[in-house]
Amino acid sequence: MAERTLVMKFGGTSVGSPDALRGMAEIVCSNRKEWARTVVVVSAMGGVTDLLLEGTAAAIRGDADSVKQAVHAIGQKHSDAIREGGLDPETGNAIAAAIRELENLYHAVTVLREASPRAMDAIASLGERMSIHIAAGYLTRAGVPAIPLEASTFLLTDSNFQNASPIMLEIPARARPVFEPMFARREVPVVTGFIGATSQGVITTLGRGGSDYSAAIVGVAIQADEVWIYTDVDGVMTADPRVAPAARSLPSLSYREISEMAYYGAKVVHPKTIRPCVERQIPLWIKNTFHPDHSGTVILANGQPANGVIKAVTAIRDQTMITVQGGGMMGVPGIAARAFAAVARMGVSVTLITQASSEQSICFSVPGPHGKSVQDVLEEEFRREIDREDIDAVDLLEDCVIVTVVGAGLRKTHGISGRIFTALGNTTVNVIAIAQGSSECSISMVVGKDDEINAVQAIHALIVSKENVQ
Repeated sequence: MAERTLVMKFGGTSVGSPDALRGMAEIVCSNRKEWARTVVVVSAMGGVTDLLLEGTAAAIRGDADSVKQAVHAIGQKHSDAIREGGLDPETGNAIAAAIRELENLYHAVTVLREASPRAMDAIASLGERMSIHIAAGYLTRAGVPAIPLEASTFLLTDSNFQNASPIMLEIPARARPVFEPMFARREVPVVTGFIGATSQGVITTLGRGGSDYSAAIVGVAIQADEVWIYTDVDGVMTADPRVAPAARSLPSLSYREISEMAYYGAKVVHPKTIRPCVERQIPLWIKNTFHPDHSGTVILANGQPANGVIKAVTAIRDQTMITVQGGGMMGVPGIAARAFAAVARMGVSVTLITQASSEQSICFSVPGPHGKSVQDVLEEEFRREIDREDIDAVDLLEDCVIVTVVGAGLRKTHGISGRIFTALGNTTVNVIAIAQGSSECSISMVVGKDDEINAVQAIHALIVSKENVQ
């Protein structure tokens, strides 16, 4: 019988303190009994990446005192973990070397008064590059033969610094000779999340969700049977428990469902993180480091049959609605293309789009801070149409929230939209705009900021009701 392979990833809060590190070690120890080949992927210790970036900003300003404070705080956090964990001097030496490298990088930034994307990646990578030594030390103390491993030795990326893309076709061949000897010696590789390297060996970072992404990439590269991502929540929840106290964890989700939830504000992994696992049919679990007995949530390519039609409700706050409207727009080609091209040139992401069949208006949302600048750009783009009254106005509505209902069962259930909007109407929630994709996996509604809590709670009441059954 072939030995089973498991990749376990621990986030910043899961390795952020001596107590958390001891908990992480206990989890790895208990699962090694069933998984002969185990890999641990870790983020930077909680708060360290923020400190690294704050130090960089101070170096750009030439603020030497703030730079020293950042370096001291980073060094102290790791020194405390070494001391409280009773780790060997070799771990301390590795951290000291990383701190010296950080000081040199900050000095260069201070001299230049700028930090290139390549320099930013070199600095940001140090959190994970220190964390692997601390995590490996705690595992070793717990009786697990752990070896710190920088992903830059095998995780090949392009040179798009700060948001690099992995070159998946080449990574498995690079990874096998790195991991297989460790597995043969029954060692546990402790791998840096978040980072990779170009073909020239220059360190890159993978951007948002980078450490989770690393775990998925490693899982594919070594043909893991499963990937487990440990965070500080009991898997994926039906709603934000701060808004809907009756929220509960979901046993399973499909890739499509998790993508919708992640996009619309749920505290879950980024869609790109799990795509490698889904494409290779590797189950990915979301688990809680601080509640290890909880089963968590499994994410599969097509999900598992579920009784609930609606699985979750999410909210993305601080949105601004932009409406381009006018009777002269009807039947005129290119209006939408020009509007979205103008927004794209600003580098602003459009979070929701809706248009009536009359073609007399286009309505879309953008993150709140960009609302006024988007309005100004569109008024300039359509200046001629506004002057000749083909377009009446480019209107702006601030302080909006996108509330999204998620569930693969939506597509097969008659009357579900009616139940949703009846529930909202019964709580006097005013829906400003509606959008639903052809996949029918989600329905999104724009409401005012003051209606968010009532909207989420009303829809969540449907999730837990007996009516939400197929």
